Amino acid sequence: MGATSLGRTAARTANEMRIRCTELDEHGNVTMVNGEFKKSELIAKYGLLPRDLRKIDSSLLPHILVRPSAILINLLHLRVLIKHNRVLVFDAYGTSDSKAQSGFMYDLDLKLRQKESPATGTLAYEFRALEAVLISVTLGLEMEFEGVSQPVVHVLRDLEEDIDRDKLRYLLIYSKKLGSFEQKARLVRDALTELLEADDDLSAMYLSEKAAGKIRGEDDHTEVEMLLESYHKVADEIVQAAENLVSSIRNTEEIVKAILDANRNSLMLLDLRFSILTLAITAGTFVAALYGMNLKNFIEESDLGFWGISAWCTLCGVGVAVYGITKLRRVQRVSMWGHGDVGRKGLGSRSWGLGAWGGRTRDVDGLGRLRKEGVSGVDGVLGRERANSRRLKMAEERVEEVSGR
Repeated sequence: MGATSLGRTAARTANEMRIRCTELDEHGNVTMVNGEFKKSELIAKYGLLPRDLRKIDSSLLPHILVRPSAILINLLHLRVLIKHNRVLVFDAYGTSDSKAQSGFMYDLDLKLRQKESPATGTLAYEFRALEAVLISVTLGLEMEFEGVSQPVVHVLRDLEEDIDRDKLRYLLIYSKKLGSFEQKARLVRDALTELLEADDDLSAMYLSEKAAGKIRGEDDHTEVEMLLESYHKVADEIVQAAENLVSSIRNTEEIVKAILDANRNSLMLLDLRFSILTLAITAGTFVAALYGMNLKNFIEESDLGFWGISAWCTLCGVGVAVYGITKLRRVQRVSMWGHGDVGRKGLGSRSWGLGAWGGRTRDVDGLGRLRKEGVSGVDGVLGRERANSRRLKMAEERVEEVSGR
């Protein structure tokens, strides 16, 4: 049994997932390139917890974790472990982020080669590494935002001139990309906000002083707070710009919907006009159809019969057309009071509206006071409701008396 358990432990250790990383020393020199570590070895060497490596290795959400002897960062394309004299960068080579990480490694090397000097404003080792991470992350967000925003602005500008199906399809595609980018930038900003709100984590980020045995107060973290706030403002500006662009897309979509609805209504009105004209012609030709049955009507011998019937058919068709167009115009005008001629004929006209109580709006006097037929009916309804509530209350009191007995 003992040999079996040892064999299983050895097999588990052999199959344990390895993490590839690059290590830099306190002078910025690369001491190890593409080194492979087991998770258990990293946990033992850098004093971490298993859940810390899970957040760095497998989590897609941005994190900045402060531990007693290390700072763990998982932001976009970077996964970094910072000690007071070491920086461990988890490799992303072979992925789409490898180019961005190469630029970060070059900038990190320059930052770490600087010497700490309060006189010249040079920060501590861990803060220089943290600044290099934040610079790379904000630059990556700015470049990605430029790549996403330019097509969106171009499509929005084209939609102002002409609306077609292809442009709307492109707008849908670009709006999805912009939405995912906005979510990503917001998560980075929220990670910085969460860290800025934790005073104990900010004071615990002074790893060099901790290694030297110096203890800082919980509120004594001005340097790192100013550093984080500056890059938090940059991330917040990017988020605000993305939100403004998303709002522009939403407004454009609403305007496009309104324009399409107006065009559809215009087509419906055109169809109704043609229908009314067709009805008018049909009404005029109905009389001619009656006379076309070749029955005696005692007008065949009249010299004025043809002209009289023609005039009658014309007047009948014109009358039907005028009546239909007039009704269509009245229905077409929509106001807060419903369909009517309030806007054209003034306040003295009659229209059907909802009013304050849903009654019919009567004539409006010169002072602009509306007299509604529904007011008295509403008062009666309120009186009946009050009486019903009083009866219900009396019945409840009687039930309480009976139950008390």
